[in-house]
Amino acid sequence: MKIQVRNLTRNAVLAEAASVADTSASRRTGLLKHTSLAAGDGLWIVPCESVHSFFMKFTIDVLYLDRKHKVQKVRPEMVPWRASACLTAHSVLELPAGTIARTGTQAGDQLEITNLS
Repeated sequence: MKIQVRNLTRNAVLAEAASVADTSASRRTGLLKHTSLAAGDGLWIVPCESVHSFFMKFTIDVLYLDRKHKVQKVRPEMVPWRASACLTAHSVLELPAGTIARTGTQAGDQLEITNLS
């Protein structure tokens, strides 16, 4: 399944065609098999309240979302070999590095997630 993610607060598109990781296997694998994340791509991991970048080959931006898709925490430029968590999160959106800075996304912003397929 692919989704589009818009930041309604900032009137910005965060992901044009992000993948969804909503099974145990897909959440466990995440972006580990990827060598990069292109602009407009991303991965929405649901449910999820923590992520790691062990064995990853590139830097990512991470957004923690509550059940209503409101941003609870931002983790810009998370480099490989790090861990991050937000206990109030219901899901995590992983995006190409620089997306948070480019769009001005911050905690409290309201996102809209639309199914594309």
